[in-house]
Amino acid sequence: MAVAEPENTTRRRAPRVDAIRNREAIIETAAEVLAEQGTTVDVREIARRSGVGMGTLYRHFPKKEDLVDTVLRKEFSRWAESARQAAIDAEDPWAALTDFYQQALSGYARHRAIQERFALTWSAPDLEGLHQLRLVIEELCARATGLLRPGVTTDDLLLLLVSLGHAVQITDGCRPHMWHRLLRISLDGLRADHREPLPADTAPDTHQPRPETPKR
Repeated sequence: MAVAEPENTTRRRAPRVDAIRNREAIIETAAEVLAEQGTTVDVREIARRSGVGMGTLYRHFPKKEDLVDTVLRKEFSRWAESARQAAIDAEDPWAALTDFYQQALSGYARHRAIQERFALTWSAPDLEGLHQLRLVIEELCARATGLLRPGVTTDDLLLLLVSLGHAVQITDGCRPHMWHRLLRISLDGLRADHREPLPADTAPDTHQPRPETPKR
């Protein structure tokens, strides 16, 4: 017969208020520091600015990668939901698409850690974050039906965002307005009045057998 645990045991196992407060302080501070300094930041700086000891930080986040992932996923989820709702609420579908790129790239320019992580979106994706981003872009595509040039896909718009993100990364420090020009050029190229067929999205078949070498 199972014996019920004493009530005080259950209470002891619940997270303490100060532990919850410390975790929230670490995450909030880490978000600020990662935006300023990127993922190479020393976690001692995060501990110092959040007012906790290193032991406390490591109890909540045993590895630096755990903290970085927690912060960036939280920041990205908040932004993706905001962008999705803005796309739904916008009366002008083209303005919704334009505002999405403007908002995404402006935030990207202000956050060094997101720059570093976002650069890996295509080659080494965070599948959860990529799924959230795809949902937003699919919503924008659906709203802009008839305004986008024939053949434009969700993957096109997603890869365009990643590509422009690279442009922000390499120009924001020396020519901070350059990516705005590139965004305008890119968006103009997406308009429906450009009706030239797009190149096929094909990759070489690496599984084709190699031609036999002639025997001598």
